[in-house]
Amino acid sequence: MTPASPAIVWFRNDLRVGDNPALVAAIESGRPIACLYVFDEVTPGRWRMGGASRWWLHHSLLRLAASLERLGAPLILRRGIAHDVVPRLVSEFDAAAVYWNRQYEAFAVAQDTRIKMRLGAMGVEAHSFNGSLLHEPWTVKTKTGEPYRVFTPFWRACAQLGLARSPLPSPKRIAPFAHAGGENLTQWRLLPTKPNWAVGFEPEWTPGEAGAHAALIRFLEGPAATYANDRDQLGIHGTSRLSPHLHFGEISPVQIWAAAHNAPRAEKFLSEVGWREFAHHLLFHWPNLPERNWRGSFDAFPWRTDASGLAAWQRGQTGYPVVDAAMRELWTTGYMHNRARMIAASFLIKHLLIDWRAGEDWFWDTLLDADLANNAASWQWIAGCGADAAPYFRIFNPVTQGERYDANGVYVRRWIPEIAALPNNVLHQPWQADAETLSTAGVRLGQTYPYPIVEHGVARQRALAAFSSLRSEI
Repeated sequence: MTPASPAIVWFRNDLRVGDNPALVAAIESGRPIACLYVFDEVTPGRWRMGGASRWWLHHSLLRLAASLERLGAPLILRRGIAHDVVPRLVSEFDAAAVYWNRQYEAFAVAQDTRIKMRLGAMGVEAHSFNGSLLHEPWTVKTKTGEPYRVFTPFWRACAQLGLARSPLPSPKRIAPFAHAGGENLTQWRLLPTKPNWAVGFEPEWTPGEAGAHAALIRFLEGPAATYANDRDQLGIHGTSRLSPHLHFGEISPVQIWAAAHNAPRAEKFLSEVGWREFAHHLLFHWPNLPERNWRGSFDAFPWRTDASGLAAWQRGQTGYPVVDAAMRELWTTGYMHNRARMIAASFLIKHLLIDWRAGEDWFWDTLLDADLANNAASWQWIAGCGADAAPYFRIFNPVTQGERYDANGVYVRRWIPEIAALPNNVLHQPWQADAETLSTAGVRLGQTYPYPIVEHGVARQRALAAFSSLRSEI
């Protein structure tokens, strides 16, 4: 190890050069920089990166590599188990230090600890930072020193703490470390082929740091002003659509907060950033959140095994238009409107009585913004078994939800063209249309569009009976 020994910056879910604490600290060390991304294979099988996320990762890495190249330091790509790859690269480069931004999943925390121990044994500095949250999960505590279990007091405590730091500037130049190249991104085969089921992603999304900031500016200059009222309306672009960018760290919550907190009527939007923060707080303190009911009383819930019902839900063939539109939006674009997520998740759990973990798994594979904390916390919230959950006995009526949040049928008509010609009064319940209306619209129930796979009233009573079996436990 010499004065010319480099500092390695290990990129993870922080695929940006702006407001990147690890990158800034490494540059300030004065050492030449080797920028590294590891396609990590240590993640437990169930939580290996899903197909949609791999598509995003490919394009995000392309953008990050281009940004780093312009700054003078190419991105090194390696594949393998990070706690082997990072120390191996340290030895290969005779590196003096490794810098990275923390992740908070249990397996990531365990891996970071193992890497720090190995680097320490090698006499190499290890520096980790918070680059993905407003506050470290262990710093937001109740007066008794316990983690929060309810969102509102949690978010109030965050507000009292204030912003931990201001956004860090993007570097002007990075002094590179000369090295042999890494792997070729195309060899990782992150993009789907034969068939390319992600073809619908490209018109919708621009992965990368520049795309993230463009999305934020577009939101703040438009939908942000009416976000509190419009965010639940399915047929309009009333939300920020920043979630995939946030998950991959192409923009940080600190940058979003700094840009948005002085915007008119921004409170509701920032509270949604707070929900993301709360989900990571929960995952850190309850690492089994993706696998176990947060409320243990739900362990006795009488879930049904219903393979055909699950398949109909996944394909958008339940016979309830707003549910089916949501699931088709997800498959086509890798995204689902937040109100639609609640409706679709509620239907799976409460109409079909299918275990919330089956839905969590499907979203994990198909969502571009698949985030372990957000996904788990949201599914448990809908199921009623999570923290700060809605009343567990609340059962969304998919017809009235559609009529309320897609009153003009814009959302349903976009994603279910086979019923688009139906008038609004029966669009959300085609089975109530008379024969002439169906014929005029070219709809043949049971052929071009399915009958409901379960009747709402029957499903509601069945769900209430199932929940009543737990009432003494809750």
